[in-house]
Amino acid sequence: MNQSVLARFALVPLTVGVGLVVPAASAAAAAPLPAAAPASAAAAVTEWYVDSANCHNDGDGSAASPFCAVSQAAEVVRPGQTVLVRPGEYRESVVISSSGTVDAPVTFRALNGPGRSATVVKVGKRRGANGNESAFTVRGVHDVVLDGFLAAGDGTAEAVLVDGSSRITLDRLVASDYDAPAAVRITGGSESVTVSRGSFTPGGGLLVDAGVRGALVTANTFTQSGITVRDAPGTKIVGNTLETDCTVGVAVAGTSPGTSIRNNILETSTGALNDGVACEVPSEATAIAVSAGSVPQTVADYNLIEPASGGPLYRWGGTEYDSLPAFVAATGHGTHDIAATPWLVSTDAYDRPYYEIARNSPAVDSADAAAEGVSRTDLLDNPHTDDPATPNTGTGSGYHDRGAVEAQGPVTINERPIRRKVGGTPLDVTAELSVTTAWPTDGPLGKVSRSWSDEANRRVLPVGSEEHRFRRAGRVCEAHQVSLNDFRKVRQGPVTTCTVLGAAYTPLPPRRVLDTRAGIGRTGTLPIPAKMAVTLSFSALNGVPEQDVSAVVLNVTATQPTAAGFLQVYPEGGPAGVSSVNFVAGETVPNLVTVPVLNSNSVVIVNNSGGTAHVVADLQGYYSASGSAFRSVAPTRVLDTRAAGSSAFAPNTGRTLDLAGRIPAAATAVVLNVTATEPTTSGVLTVHPYGTAVPTASNLNFVAGQTIPNLVLVPVVNGKVAIQNVSSGRTHVVADLSGWFGAGATDVFVPFGPRRILDTRGAAGEGWPQGPVSSSGVPVPYFDSLSSDNTVPKPTAVVANLTVTAPTKAGVLTAYPNGSVQPTASNVNFVAGETASNHAIVGVGADENIVLFNNSSGSTHLIVDQAGYFINGAS
Repeated sequence: MNQSVLARFALVPLTVGVGLVVPAASAAAAAPLPAAAPASAAAAVTEWYVDSANCHNDGDGSAASPFCAVSQAAEVVRPGQTVLVRPGEYRESVVISSSGTVDAPVTFRALNGPGRSATVVKVGKRRGANGNESAFTVRGVHDVVLDGFLAAGDGTAEAVLVDGSSRITLDRLVASDYDAPAAVRITGGSESVTVSRGSFTPGGGLLVDAGVRGALVTANTFTQSGITVRDAPGTKIVGNTLETDCTVGVAVAGTSPGTSIRNNILETSTGALNDGVACEVPSEATAIAVSAGSVPQTVADYNLIEPASGGPLYRWGGTEYDSLPAFVAATGHGTHDIAATPWLVSTDAYDRPYYEIARNSPAVDSADAAAEGVSRTDLLDNPHTDDPATPNTGTGSGYHDRGAVEAQGPVTINERPIRRKVGGTPLDVTAELSVTTAWPTDGPLGKVSRSWSDEANRRVLPVGSEEHRFRRAGRVCEAHQVSLNDFRKVRQGPVTTCTVLGAAYTPLPPRRVLDTRAGIGRTGTLPIPAKMAVTLSFSALNGVPEQDVSAVVLNVTATQPTAAGFLQVYPEGGPAGVSSVNFVAGETVPNLVTVPVLNSNSVVIVNNSGGTAHVVADLQGYYSASGSAFRSVAPTRVLDTRAAGSSAFAPNTGRTLDLAGRIPAAATAVVLNVTATEPTTSGVLTVHPYGTAVPTASNLNFVAGQTIPNLVLVPVVNGKVAIQNVSSGRTHVVADLSGWFGAGATDVFVPFGPRRILDTRGAAGEGWPQGPVSSSGVPVPYFDSLSSDNTVPKPTAVVANLTVTAPTKAGVLTAYPNGSVQPTASNVNFVAGETASNHAIVGVGADENIVLFNNSSGSTHLIVDQAGYFINGAS
């Protein structure tokens, strides 16, 4: 199928800013931003995205169009903004030159979580001629956070270099560099730099260089590496785990007074963990070494040192101490230190290994909880936990563990499937998740990685309840995984739960959005050629962004066709095998169409005939998170001008239809099946809100002597609607009420289709029965839901296009709930040999079915194309 024309309509376009939370996906790209955005433009952004695998060279840094390189984001990020970097390998050297403020830092965060084995963002350059560059250089800035990256330097350069900067936080980093003196170096007189919850893999370690003041090193794990402090006063080294493989654990050199060394675990021996193998050169395996110039105000206490290396436990002011009692007696420090096997457990966790402690470790519940610089959570972002079987020998709460990882007790994960939120919009859901631990803790335990089916990215959050608003109705899902180790290792696949959401309706005064005869909604006035299409793309509707519209309601009219055929109206990119408006040559035929809206935000109208045809479309309303719910009623005749005491509509006159007593006073719109019958000339009926001017729109086109119906969704004012006969002749009008929208109603609309669920001709489609339906036949099409599981709420009404084809006699098709009495109402009026269709909203009855009754003396084939269904709101 070719698409020849692009038509666009917009109702009250608004500029809408949507705040995204970590990590959120936008359904459409934002306006491109320059590489160096002005302060005013950048200030409106809260998050920048980087994704090396799914980016474009001209990406603007939005969730939908991310940058390809971290360096691009570093050029535009401003105070209070966050750069979110998706998993991948970034072969670059990133220079961070933008500062934040104390209350609004600049943050670079790797979006780690479950997925491929490389679960972290790798940053660093390939070895080559331009070597010796750090993966991250933080120079001359302040108030910057670098979180979650796996960084490796190039050549002899550090993985991360902090130079001449202040209030810098390096959190959850994995840093390695075999050829550099240090994997992370803090230098240039930097102040208040925190290195927390990181993993230092073999090679380099951490160097706090000359002139640095007030550095904090807490809750890190070091493998075959250690910590060096050189001429850096006031450094705090608290709660780290160091396995050095026969090298110095903590070395405080030069003049570094006021250093605090507390709550650390230091294993300096060689070989496997906990097996007590001495080093070949024991003197090189000192656990804690403090120079003479650093001894003043320096404190070492509550550390756990493995003595098996054979080297000195301490080198303090030039004197070596091979035993803990000797050190305590000589210095007065280390009164709570322990010299014993720490019973570390090495955990292989992809690129982020770490050490746990066994329950019999002397580190359990023995740390100084009041030590300055104690991390609020451990390396795995878990709370401090009290082992009830171990005496509490520490200070403060008494149950902080020494080292970087806190021992945890048995846990139970409590999950509840996603469900609709009571009291929210129809598109709000709640996902509940909790972790119960058998041991007391001082905070929540665990994290959850969750992805929503309408977002491209997962979120990693603390375990707990989470609410989410989906942008569109339909079947929605969430997938989650729980981790107790900050997703360093995933032991099970994600759990997926789903439900079905409906949308509320917003009626609009009929508004013409397409008229191929007049060049409205498209360029030119030529009819649509055979087998060609016009595409309606829309922007905001009444201020609702197009990505938040679930379906639109259009009155579509075929006029001046040169050959018989039908119009197909369907969402671009969606199913198309349905008919919406059937016509013969020279006929003008309208029909209401409810069209689901997919990601393209466009509706396609195809001229499926052998000739040309003009098309008119009037927008009637739309479904979204806001608006009114629906209540279906048994079809009820509310107007018949043929009845005694009434009279036909006079030429070019209107009447008020008062529905008081039949609908609530707070109703916002009604669903009417309106029929023109016995017209004396050609014309149109226009149904519009009471008290408003007659719009340039039509609901029903007719010719002299014709009986033709059409479904109408029209706003009501004070319980009233207006009907206008726009013709030079008289016509009778019949109206059947099948439902209303507004206060007190609870049903919401689920787009589903268009999908053919019944075709008695035995053609493509589903349903029962097969073969023509006689006047005594009662075909019952089944209700086709989005899912066969119990997550789907029960339907209350079906929205479908009903078509009669090849009838042998004139008659009327009536649709009503299965199990109820056939009403005095009609949905489709037809004559022998004619194909006629009409949109319908029909309440379901027994077995969630509707009844189609052929009120004629002949037989006919029936087709049902479903556009969706209504369900009860959340309760």
